[in-house]
Amino acid sequence: MRTTGVGPTLADVRLAADRITGLVDRTPVLPLDSRVLVKAEHRQRGGSFKIRGAANAMLTRYADEVVAGSSGNHGIAVAMVGAALGIRVTIVMAAGASDGKARTIRALGASVVQVTGGVVERDRRAADIASATGAVFVPSSDDELVVAGAGTVGLEVLEQVPGVTTIFVPTGGGGLLAGVCLAASALSRRVRVVGVEPMSARRYAVSVAQGAPTELPPSMTIADGLRGQRPGAVPWPIIRHRVDDLIGVTDEAVTHAMGVLRRAGVSAEPSGAVALAGALGRGSAGRAVVIVSGGNGAAGGSSTKRTEEPPAELLPASTGESACSSLRCLDGAEESRSRRIAAEAIRGAAL
Repeated sequence: MRTTGVGPTLADVRLAADRITGLVDRTPVLPLDSRVLVKAEHRQRGGSFKIRGAANAMLTRYADEVVAGSSGNHGIAVAMVGAALGIRVTIVMAAGASDGKARTIRALGASVVQVTGGVVERDRRAADIASATGAVFVPSSDDELVVAGAGTVGLEVLEQVPGVTTIFVPTGGGGLLAGVCLAASALSRRVRVVGVEPMSARRYAVSVAQGAPTELPPSMTIADGLRGQRPGAVPWPIIRHRVDDLIGVTDEAVTHAMGVLRRAGVSAEPSGAVALAGALGRGSAGRAVVIVSGGNGAAGGSSTKRTEEPPAELLPASTGESACSSLRCLDGAEESRSRRIAAEAIRGAAL
């Protein structure tokens, strides 16, 4: 965890958007029906939104070596940026993590360390390796710069869909949800932000109900990127104070949502389909955007060609309602040069 004790702000999200321009794509918003839109982060470089936070953190902090704990997508993103910047990367993965994602990380030149336990053990091992080697630890979500980078997804949604009323956000470590909560504060009107968690890994819903961060046992949900066990210190206060709703979805609901997306030509991995699973179950008044956070490992590849028109109406009617203090940071000239080099390398990466 990297925190100043103040936490990231909307201003940090806007700075991140400027910093990572050229390294990340402005992903499209795709229609599913007359009221439901998909923010297509499965089309992002590296196959998920994770490159936004990784790029923001790694461009801001100077490092010769980086360590991260990841279920896969964050590791791919860190490895991509590390390869582009010439930074040595080690990724620690928990039991049950995708073998395919591990192979991708290794193919990008990073080392992979696997642990037998869950996310808590994974992140503890990554922090220990960083401490022992002097490497910089880049958490997958519990980090001010990572949260700010993830929040750029929300800024784009607000710009691309001015009339959006509800944003459904897949929620694991909470970095994306916290970032979208920050971005939503850019508007004078209220936009509902709904976090969607796997039913067996509802660490934010449980923590809100308990009034304090609560650790859950490891989960084996099919949404492998959302198996976090405890709210992060950085996302937790943002989510607790700003999120409008936190809902849980079963693996069966996630599988159904993947099918709906696939019939619309969107190849989402299970974690990427969780937001739509929540939207299908809860519904929304007005115009809803569901964030498809990733497509790595999705059956059938990553085609985004529409193969079949989805149902006329998918959603039922609504049922209700800086961290650089301990590290040397790049100055403006170094950052601009690093960004250009990284953008060129990432643009040419074949994933």
